[in-house]
Amino acid sequence: MDDMPETHYARSGEYHIAYQVIGKGPFDLVFIPGFVSSVEGGWEYPQLAHFYRRLASFARVILFDKRGTGMSDPVPARQFPTLEQRMDDVRAVMDAAGSRQAALIGVSEGGPLSLLFAASHPARTSAIVLIGAFARIAWAPDHPFGAPLERLRFRSRPAPLPGRPGFQSIRIARWFPPPWGAAHRRQQSLEQTGPSPGRGASS
Repeated sequence: MDDMPETHYARSGEYHIAYQVIGKGPFDLVFIPGFVSSVEGGWEYPQLAHFYRRLASFARVILFDKRGTGMSDPVPARQFPTLEQRMDDVRAVMDAAGSRQAALIGVSEGGPLSLLFAASHPARTSAIVLIGAFARIAWAPDHPFGAPLERLRFRSRPAPLPGRPGFQSIRIARWFPPPWGAAHRRQQSLEQTGPSPGRGASS
């Protein structure tokens, strides 16, 4: 895509965190993605690219891939990063982008991360927007409307994708069954440039 912003890397501990900056608005906005993200692959998704451009029409937007996803450094499949480690990825990206304070948009699992960052760095957080966020997904005694753990494990197992021999989808084949259309194929492509199968199965 010709108008895709340049990808840079920030250092968070031993990990390199991929990020992009788009727009020249009067305030900074950090977009904290959910399970699947790719700062470059996302621009191939027309709806997502449109959303990014709309945000950039009124803000300076900072996009990034959390460690273990997209173009950021991978993590061991069985050593899932903590929220505190992921929070430091946000701090590192803001520092690298020259952002002293920003509004945060947290999507899905990016919601709890946004809240933790705001609680830990209130002076660097101007606002929070949550989209499809949750405290937890799995059932617990104090969370009775959560999904049973066995169901989540089943849905997170890699599954073959029709028409793509050898590629294992983390969720799309189970969460979004056929018939398949253009939206499914774009989601499939985003999964390929997002987390690895091992990373996805552990999330």
